[in-house]
Amino acid sequence: MKIGASYMAILLIVLVLMNTYPLLVSEDLVFRAKRTALQSGAAAINVAVSGLEELTEENVALAMEGVETDGVSRAIVTDRYGKVLYDTREAGNATGYYVFYTELVEALQGNVSAYSVYQEGAFHSSAAQPVLYRNQVIGAIYVYEYDTQQAALLETLQDNLLSISVGVALLVLTLSATVSRSITRRLESLQTAIRGVREGAYNQRAVLSGHDEFTQIAGEFNDLVDRLQETENARRQFVSDASHELKTPLAAIRLLTDSILQNENIDNATAREFVSDIGQEAERLSRITEDLLRLTRLDSGVVEKPSRIQVGPVLDRVVRMLRPVADEKGIEVRTIGDAAVVATEGELHQILYNLAENAIKYNRQDGFVCIRVTPGEEITTIAVEDNGIGIPAADLTHVFERFYRVDKARSRAAGGTGLGLSIVRDTVSRRGGDIWAENIPEGGTRFVVKLPCREGEEAAT
Repeated sequence: MKIGASYMAILLIVLVLMNTYPLLVSEDLVFRAKRTALQSGAAAINVAVSGLEELTEENVALAMEGVETDGVSRAIVTDRYGKVLYDTREAGNATGYYVFYTELVEALQGNVSAYSVYQEGAFHSSAAQPVLYRNQVIGAIYVYEYDTQQAALLETLQDNLLSISVGVALLVLTLSATVSRSITRRLESLQTAIRGVREGAYNQRAVLSGHDEFTQIAGEFNDLVDRLQETENARRQFVSDASHELKTPLAAIRLLTDSILQNENIDNATAREFVSDIGQEAERLSRITEDLLRLTRLDSGVVEKPSRIQVGPVLDRVVRMLRPVADEKGIEVRTIGDAAVVATEGELHQILYNLAENAIKYNRQDGFVCIRVTPGEEITTIAVEDNGIGIPAADLTHVFERFYRVDKARSRAAGGTGLGLSIVRDTVSRRGGDIWAENIPEGGTRFVVKLPCREGEEAAT
């Protein structure tokens, strides 16, 4: 309604200007032309009577013989007192009478004047000049024109402009109503789709045809809804997976405690074994909770300010922590190279620990793990290689998904939560880096991490 009212106001202003400005300009042109013409006519009469020492009816009539006055409706010559000595009008001739028209009074005072007005369907124009003899005013000349022909032309122009304005207004109103209905229908379609999505119907889509901006908006809206649908599906799957992962250790703890409580004659060795199992399940539950909290912080965007830190010292600490697990399986862990990255020490530790722990846990007996750090001009590359069982090609693109496991039974047996690689990917992405997994042709898996090594805008993203 606001847009329509503004549009109609603009249209009204345009129509008013179209019906007034041309008429005003035409009137002004006519006024100037008539004043010029009447001044020329008065000047011609002035030339005829110039040179007379005194104006009388006789010498003025004699001087006016042969002077053309067809261009004016009336011509008057007066003496210095305003008495009419010559009048071209037959009906109502004013010869011998005193007249004091405004123009004549000004002329008797030595001034040249001209006036023109449009009223009652005619142009009324007049002009007056003083008659001088030796720089003394001895009389005045007054000419007058009553013109209905040009007034009729002006009225015709006005009528035509009014007819055109009415036609334009009707056409514009018709087009406006059509366009408004079209826009309203398209907006209603968008509003219906938006209301549906707001109420949770993510399958709602805005269907608009054409190639205008509304269609583009509808396309953007549908893309947004698709992403919302994907996000909602991922959220529901995440909640479902998280609930399942939390329920498993809780169910085991409940089963173990029930076994202890229901068995009155349980021996100490069996009780200690059950309590040990309860502790392991509680530890697993704690790891899952910590990983979920860490993912929540990453999703919320609350991260510490990064700095430029060396990989070597953090990597040495990670290897020392994992050395007992590696020695238990007879796995050799080698580190090669050093460089700096832009991250926090906690983030770098999390990345290295998860990748190294996976490489050790899912490796074969007496295998090896090689962690290679390669510096670059703007990017530092960290590659974690092993000669273990590898990852099926179909699973390589999914290993970073939350709660995704290549071998669920083996992952749980190894104590995995299914969230470690997701945390690594989100952390790397948050710092403008990249990560991927690939199989080594000779056997095993390689995880490659690329992180910026320069702070500020110079860091590669």
